[in-house]
Amino acid sequence: MQSHYDPQTIELKWQKFWEDQKLFAAKEDSKKEKYYCLEMLPYPSGRIHMGHVRNYTIGDVVARFKRMQGLNVLHPMGWDAFGLPAENAAIKNKIHPAKWTYENIDTMRTQLKRMGFSYDWEREFATCDPEYYRWEQFLFIKMFEKGLAYRKEKLLNWCEGCQTVLANEQVEQGKCWRCSTPVMQKPMEQWFFKITDYAEELLKDIDGKLQGWPERVRTMQKEWIGKSEGASIRFKIENVESAIEVFTTRPDTLYGVTFMSLACEHPLLMKLAKMGGREKEVRKFVEKTLKMERMKRLTGEYEKEGEFTGSYCLHPVTGEKLPVYAANFVLMDYGTGAVMAVPAHDERDFAFAKKYKLPIKEMEPDLNAIDIIEKQGVGNKTIQFKLKDWCLSRQRYWGAPIPILYCDACGTVPVPEKDLPVKLPIDVPFTGEGGSPLSKDKNFMDVKCPSCGKKARRETDTMDTFVESSWYLLRYCSPKYEKGMVDPKAVHYWMPINQYIGGIEHAVGHLIYCRFFTKVMRDLGMIKLDEPVKNLLTQGMVCLGGSAMSKSKGNVVDPDEIINHYGADTARIFILFAAPPEKDLEWNDEAVEGMYRFLNRVWRLVVETKQSSAEMKNEEADRWKNKTIKRVTEDIEKFQFNTALSGLMEYLNSGAVDLETFVILLSPFAPHLAEELWERLGHKKSLLLEPWPKWDEKMLVASTMTIVVQVNGKLRGEMELPVNADEEAIKKQALGLEKVKSYVGDRQIVKMIYVSKKLVNIVVRDS
Repeated sequence: MQSHYDPQTIELKWQKFWEDQKLFAAKEDSKKEKYYCLEMLPYPSGRIHMGHVRNYTIGDVVARFKRMQGLNVLHPMGWDAFGLPAENAAIKNKIHPAKWTYENIDTMRTQLKRMGFSYDWEREFATCDPEYYRWEQFLFIKMFEKGLAYRKEKLLNWCEGCQTVLANEQVEQGKCWRCSTPVMQKPMEQWFFKITDYAEELLKDIDGKLQGWPERVRTMQKEWIGKSEGASIRFKIENVESAIEVFTTRPDTLYGVTFMSLACEHPLLMKLAKMGGREKEVRKFVEKTLKMERMKRLTGEYEKEGEFTGSYCLHPVTGEKLPVYAANFVLMDYGTGAVMAVPAHDERDFAFAKKYKLPIKEMEPDLNAIDIIEKQGVGNKTIQFKLKDWCLSRQRYWGAPIPILYCDACGTVPVPEKDLPVKLPIDVPFTGEGGSPLSKDKNFMDVKCPSCGKKARRETDTMDTFVESSWYLLRYCSPKYEKGMVDPKAVHYWMPINQYIGGIEHAVGHLIYCRFFTKVMRDLGMIKLDEPVKNLLTQGMVCLGGSAMSKSKGNVVDPDEIINHYGADTARIFILFAAPPEKDLEWNDEAVEGMYRFLNRVWRLVVETKQSSAEMKNEEADRWKNKTIKRVTEDIEKFQFNTALSGLMEYLNSGAVDLETFVILLSPFAPHLAEELWERLGHKKSLLLEPWPKWDEKMLVASTMTIVVQVNGKLRGEMELPVNADEEAIKKQALGLEKVKSYVGDRQIVKMIYVSKKLVNIVVRDS
């Protein structure tokens, strides 16, 4: 057997052993308490990075720890495999997105296995597998039947140069990221999920059922859902039978309204401009506004401008004429896309009124405003949510096809369940121009209507990739189930997730959508579950030189280089020791080297000496052992992995280390080294099958205490005494110390101060 620490040989040996023995395979067992540990699944972009290593190492420590505590652990892994990067790679490299994706999955799976993560690989799936996305197509149809999936017109980013729709992230400074053509807003029919039907429950359950989530995430979700109480008020348009509807949280300021502001996307805007004879001017203003970066409009970091439509609306109570303006600061995403302007009570409205010389009416707020508008039939008390329905249409190829057909005779028709999945065709051209490649594939497009048998065409939009990641955590419970989305019995056993781990950037996207999907599936009778995640940990970023690691910044550390040089265990303990999980972590090559030296020291202690204080049977060794078991256990449970490792280092330095206990406590952090040392200590079974040690509280209490002895406040000696020694006996023994006698001599003792279990201070007066 080797005498030096060779991580590469050891790690490959134990990874093969774990896989051969299927030690991480999970099965339902009603006699055992379950523990579902999950990290957010990765996008198969090509290679894992240090952010992945950190996220998955945190989860692996928890999963191994809970398994050794006797819990039945589910710890799965899969791939969030649809998305735009694969389509872009196909265009750039002339490779099919499926080939690019599955090759990347193979590479990243190998890398994850090389880290020794305790995944149940038998539950692995990629969300681009037809066997997976067939079930979200099934759910789409069920939601369509319930009115939870619907189609309506929406303004989208449109590049005239590429003749395609762009996602917000593809618009850079108002231009197409690919060809630099100015991006305009174009109305197009889109599919939506009616998440607003669940807004109230999603909000209520944040306080009621998400107590194990970080307060920061809970707050972000509350703000994103954005419940507001106020009033809906209708302002009749002059000379026509229609009205502008506004929502306001300040109906009491109704009498101070002097003009109306509309979003550039408002459906009435151009009609009003045409009526007012200012169509040309308003259209020019709208085009200018819609070229602004979306984030600028959201944050308000721009000059507030407007354009008069030439039309007026009428004050619902006084009948006063109010000019209607297009305004660049009003967004269709918020409220109704119309704002009643009260310049005397709103800073932004005040600045706008000053700029365009509009009236500013001083008035006292009227607390009875809601009663007045309800009596007059022009409005009512209402509740609004900032949350908008989820637009899931994507004009891309590499996504799950939306299972809808369009028939001239029958209208919008869902694909029959027996015909699912609607598979992506493989042989399609990738030019990067002209929208989705699916719209150019006649074999895909042209079908017969299942209702009447006449010609029909398929929907060519694919689903937002957030759809796949909204229910994968449920599919892990029964990934091979063929009778439905999930096996209800398996979901009942494994769900909710006991510990979910992922980035804060998903707080108001994925983490809201997966909550929504869980509630929808519950209401459709598929599962009995209100919330999918019991506890959530959001880990910080891995940084180099003060900024997050990024290929574009050129500050990436390749995990393979670290593994090849130091081994996976060194990478694991560095990433855990360098910072608490929720904080950002600064990469440090010297600290990596320090962790490697620590593991080498552990190796030498066991392999070269095999000396265990368990054989010494002394009280000090027992106290150290019990103290360390308690500290490491409690620190892991609180995700304080850095202090748990500090406790192990202190234990190693104590000179009273019980090697078997030490190796068990080290195993969640450095599992390969721990398995090898466990074997070398003479054990035949895997360390994973060992129970996690427990501490004896009695052994944490010392039987003796050290008392410091001072003369006139200066240290003159120490005494080791029984912890139950009384004060008089302690003072008597202090006076009997030879060194103390020499300092006291014949001088008068004024008093003796005793600080319980700490010190005796003898105060003397010079003779």
